[in-house]
Amino acid sequence: MAQEFRIASLDGLRGIAASAVVFSHLPFFYPSMYAWMKVGVGHEAVAIFFSLSGFLMSLLYSNRPVDAGNYLIHRFARIYPVYAVAVLFVAVLSLACADYIQPLHGVGQIVRHLAMLGSTGVFWSIPPEIQFYLFFVLLWLWFQNPIRYQWIGVLTAVLLAVDAYLGFPGPGILLTSKLPYFLFGAFAGRLFAIQKTRPDGPVTGVAALALLVFFFLCRSLIPTETTFWGLTSALTGTVIVYLAACSNRISEAVLASRPLVFIGKISFSLYLFHVPVIFIGTRLLGGFISTEPALLLSIALAYVFAWASYTIIEDPSRRILTGLWKNRPQRLPAPAE
Repeated sequence: MAQEFRIASLDGLRGIAASAVVFSHLPFFYPSMYAWMKVGVGHEAVAIFFSLSGFLMSLLYSNRPVDAGNYLIHRFARIYPVYAVAVLFVAVLSLACADYIQPLHGVGQIVRHLAMLGSTGVFWSIPPEIQFYLFFVLLWLWFQNPIRYQWIGVLTAVLLAVDAYLGFPGPGILLTSKLPYFLFGAFAGRLFAIQKTRPDGPVTGVAALALLVFFFLCRSLIPTETTFWGLTSALTGTVIVYLAACSNRISEAVLASRPLVFIGKISFSLYLFHVPVIFIGTRLLGGFISTEPALLLSIALAYVFAWASYTIIEDPSRRILTGLWKNRPQRLPAPAE
C-alpha cells in the first residue's frame, strides 16, 4: 500500500475534537460545572470525528486500486489493539471500583464490547466507525469505476434518503443512525482528492475557524428544540473538515500548531482512556489536595497516559500487525502444465 500522507490541520482538528470530548465529560468529576455548562460539546466533537473518518478514507484510498484485504487489515490494526486494551482496562477498573461511573460488568458485556458491539461510555462510537469501514469498500468500488458500479451510487443515495426520512433510526451503535456524517465526509474527501485547485484564500482560513467555533458554541448560544444528530450537523461538520483540509495559512496557524497536532496524534488513546484515568487521578489525589487542583492534575495525567498508550500500545501494535500482513507468505501461482 502506498505510503499514507498527513494533513497537519486535520491532525490539529482531531486534537481539538478529542479535547472537546474530555471537556464534555468533566461534569462527571466536577458536578458544579453543570451550573454554567448549558449544553456539552461532546456530540459536536464526535460528529467531527465521524466526518473526518469518511473524509480521510476517501482521501487515502479512493485513488488507489481496490484492495479490500489490505485496507481492512490496516483499519483493524489502527483501531482494534488499543481499543481492546481500553475495554479490558475499564473492565478491571469496574471490578476494582464498584462506583466507577461507566462500568463494564459481566462476561457478556465485556465480550460484546470486545466484539465492537457495545455502547458503554465512549465505546459507543466505535461500532458505527467499524461498520462504515466495511461500507466504504462499496464506495471505493464506485469511486474507482462510477460507470460500472453506478448501482452502488444509486443505492447509496436511496439508503441516505430513506434513512433521513425515517429519522436515522436505531441505536447510536448502528451505522444507520450516523450515516450522513460518514457519507458527507467521504464525498468531501473524494472531491478534495480529485480537485486540481482548491480554495486557499484568507476567506477559507477565516471561515474554517469561525465555523468551527460556531459549531461548538451554537447550541449553548442559540437554544433549539431540534435534535443535534441529523443532516444539518453532518453537513456543517463536513464543511469544517473540508475547509480545514484546504490548509490556508490563517487556519493552519491554529490547527497545524504543534500542540494540537501532537494531541491529534494521540487523540484515539485520549478518547478511549481519559474517563478512567481522570477517575483514578481524582480519587488518588482528592485525599491530598482540593477538588480543582486534583481535577486539573488528573486531566494532565490523561494526556500523559494517552501519549504513553500511543507510544507503547497503539503505534507499535499497528506497525507489528501491518508488518506481519505485508510479510505474510504469498501463494505462488500454479506451474503451467
